[in-house]
Amino acid sequence: MTNIITFTNVVGFPDQFNPTPASELIPDWYKNMESYMGGKKEPNAQNESPGTAKKCMPIFDAITSGYIIYTHCDVFVSQRLEYGKVTGDKHPFFQTPGHNIISFHQKAQLPEHPNGAGHEIQYPKWNNVWSIKTEPGYSCLFIPPMHRETPFVAFPGVVDTDTYSTPVNFPFVLKDPKMEGLIPAGTPIVQVIPFKRDKWKMSFGGEEDIKEQDNTKKKLKALFFDSYKRQFRQLKEYR
Repeated sequence: MTNIITFTNVVGFPDQFNPTPASELIPDWYKNMESYMGGKKEPNAQNESPGTAKKCMPIFDAITSGYIIYTHCDVFVSQRLEYGKVTGDKHPFFQTPGHNIISFHQKAQLPEHPNGAGHEIQYPKWNNVWSIKTEPGYSCLFIPPMHRETPFVAFPGVVDTDTYSTPVNFPFVLKDPKMEGLIPAGTPIVQVIPFKRDKWKMSFGGEEDIKEQDNTKKKLKALFFDSYKRQFRQLKEYR
């Protein structure tokens, strides 16, 4: 069974920056990495596989999970005194080429966020043009794009997109609050990962669980190459 997630452009911007499956935006650092240290697919002196992070399926699955939403126009960041006239401090100032892509939250709405340093007056927010609709029982996790370099970090959140289909905006902070320069159109904003809502209850494992873990470790060490991928990994598909 294939579940459907629907992205609807409610503003009408051109479609060159449509959301895409995250698998279509593999970062260059990952693509350019050797699969094995030294380029050799052979066990090292400790009888271990010399695989690099490129052979790590948890990293690959994180990079390729869900969908990416992008900026739909350029944003130029400079440092201005407009919001810091009393203290004399400069603060980030955002300019766009005629599009309303940035709005703001007062800092007082989230005064103690651990990433708030350098944004003492207000938090900028990406105005999202995409309505997102999922099937009944499914929500969406919105997170900063995993293992991808961006000059800002969006605040993570979860939205029940089966009942709430209005565009979700994305407050963010600059990684460098003193940044000056261009954030180009087509920069990844968030990674959208749909998930089914289920009830969960925490428990603690016992002797049988310890035995299972031991057997799993032995099975994992039975193969030199791609052991997790070949024996344990389950396919995830986002199209």
